[in-house]
Amino acid sequence: MIQRWRVLLIGMALSLLSWQAQAQAPGVRVGIVSSQSSAPYMDAAQALISQLESQGVPRASIQMFNLADLANIPEARLTTLKVWVALGTQASTALGKSRLKAPVLSALVPRSGFERVLLDTGRKLSPQFNAVYLDQPLNRQMALIRLALPKARRVGALLGPDSWSTGADLLAAASANGLALAAARVDDDSALYSALQSVLEVSDVLLAQADPLVFNSNSIQNILLTTIRANVPLIAFSPAYVRAGALLALYSTPAQAGTQAAHWVLEVLAMRALPEQAVEPDDFEISVNEQVARVFGLLPDARSLRLALKRQEQRP
Repeated sequence: MIQRWRVLLIGMALSLLSWQAQAQAPGVRVGIVSSQSSAPYMDAAQALISQLESQGVPRASIQMFNLADLANIPEARLTTLKVWVALGTQASTALGKSRLKAPVLSALVPRSGFERVLLDTGRKLSPQFNAVYLDQPLNRQMALIRLALPKARRVGALLGPDSWSTGADLLAAASANGLALAAARVDDDSALYSALQSVLEVSDVLLAQADPLVFNSNSIQNILLTTIRANVPLIAFSPAYVRAGALLALYSTPAQAGTQAAHWVLEVLAMRALPEQAVEPDDFEISVNEQVARVFGLLPDARSLRLALKRQEQRP
C-alpha cells in the first residue's frame, strides 16, 4: 500500500510539473517522454529533474510528456526544445519516428532494446540519437566475478538471439580478467535446458546476460534450481533474480540512470554534443542473496564488493 501511494504521489507531482511547464511553454528547453508511469520510470524522471535543478536548470524549463501527450502536440511546438530524454523503448521509438531537430537521449533501455529502436525507426547511433544503456560493462561483470569468486576460472554464459552478438566482447572481457568463457547459443525455448546442462558441466559460475529468450519469468526458476543442483552460482543483472535465488546481481537503479542522463542533458544545454557511441552505466549497485551464499559456502558483502569495483575503475 505504501508503495502504491508513493507511485501515486510521484505521478501527481510530475503531472503538476508538466502542467506548470506547459503554462510557461516558451521557456521550455528540456522534454522528457516516459514510456510508462510505473515506479521505475517515475524514479528515473525524478532523479533526472532533481539533478538538472541542482545544476541551475529552472524547473519551468523542463516539461514531462507521456506518449499520448506527444501524439497530440503540434510538431512545430516540439521542435522548439533543445534536448529530449526518452525513458524506455516505447518513448525512444516514438521520438525516433518524429522529425525532431534536437538531440534525443534514451535511458532505461537495454542495448538489445535500443538496437531494435534503431531498426524500427531507421535511425543511426549518433550525437543526435543516443542512449545510456542499462547493461553493465562486460569488463565490470567479469571483474565482479574475480572479486566475489576468486577461485572461479571458467565462466558460463547462455546467449540468445539478442545477446549472441556480444560473444566476442564477452570472451575478450573474460580473457582480460584471467577467466575462460564457455558460451552456448540458445535459438529457441526447446534448446535452453540442454544448453544450460552443457555449460554448467564446464563452468564455475554462470553469468546471466539480459536476453529475453533465455532469462524470463518462465525460465528463471528452472535455471536457478539447475544451477544450485550443479553447485554453480548465478550472477544476474537484476535484484529480482537475487530475491529469486541468484547469488549476486550487478545493476544500475532507475535513479542512477536518470542522474547519468542529466549529465548529458547538461552537456547539450552547454552547447556541447552527445557522444558518438552509446554510453554504459557509470554507477551501479550490487545485491547479494545471503542464504544462497551460505549454500555455496561464500560470504560476499555487497557494500565491500561495490567499493572494490569502484576503486578498480577509479570512481568516487
